[in-house]
Amino acid sequence: MFRLCVLASGRGSNFASIVEKIEAGEVPAVVDVLVSDNPQARALEIARQHGIETAVFRREDYPTNKAHNQAIVDFLKPRGIDLIILAGYMRIVKAPLLEAYPNRVINIHPALLPSFPGLEGQKQALEWGVRYSGCTVHFVDAEVDHGPIILQAAVPVEQDDTVETLSARILKEEHKLLPRAVTLIAQGKVVVEGRKVRILI
Repeated sequence: MFRLCVLASGRGSNFASIVEKIEAGEVPAVVDVLVSDNPQARALEIARQHGIETAVFRREDYPTNKAHNQAIVDFLKPRGIDLIILAGYMRIVKAPLLEAYPNRVINIHPALLPSFPGLEGQKQALEWGVRYSGCTVHFVDAEVDHGPIILQAAVPVEQDDTVETLSARILKEEHKLLPRAVTLIAQGKVVVEGRKVRILI
């Protein structure tokens, strides 16, 4: 079975969407473990409710970001993890994790990359007055929100949108897009060719 590790720092809604679709038989994978840097993350409780193992690695318990990432790698290596999913993980992933899992770490970002990387993608979209925003699932590399794009979903921006209303509509698309990307990868249908991703039909 295709084994997943999900990294989450907060409410865990994207994590929950993956778990629900796995349990419904729509995603051919299993979540082996939920890892968080935040002992209070709601994602941890969601994992426990579904019988998924959890682990917490607090950043303040390690001298450097590199050491923090290395500890996660050391924990995951014996588990045979096939894919790592950043689902609202609020830390930048460093070299130890990326080198241990090349092209096997993905992220969901609330904007149509390469536009509006980093924090508050929805706010950036509204400030620029774009007509469409959305979300992007991409492979993670050494730069923030920079790696090869796997899937995107566009969301129209309404004239009276606030950050909250736009974020809510984008989040609905995230809950569909991320499990779809995981499914394609688990099925061996995603091929990375330089900066581009080819989806095999």
